[in-house]
Amino acid sequence: MMQRQGQIEADGSTRRDVPQPVRAGGRSRTTPVEFLKGVRSELRKVAWPDRPEVVNYSTVVFVTLVILLFYIFGLNYVFGHAVSLLFGT
Repeated sequence: MMQRQGQIEADGSTRRDVPQPVRAGGRSRTTPVEFLKGVRSELRKVAWPDRPEVVNYSTVVFVTLVILLFYIFGLNYVFGHAVSLLFGT
C-alpha cells in the first residue's frame, strides 16, 4: 500500500524525492485587506432569513427555553426535598 501511495520504491527502500506540499496558487499568505474582501464576498452569498422567519425561530427558541427552565427547576426542587428528607435536615 505504501508503494501505491508513492512512499516506498519497488525494492522496499524509502523514496527520497517525496514532493513537498505546495500552497494553492504558489502564493504565500493573504493580507488582512484581501481576507476582509473575501469575507465580504462570501457574506453576500449567504441566504439571510427574512423578518417573519427570525420571529418564528426566536419564538421557538424562547418557548423551548422556558419549558427546559421549568423542567430543570422541578428536578432541582424534587431532588432537593428528597435529599433533605434523606438526611433529616
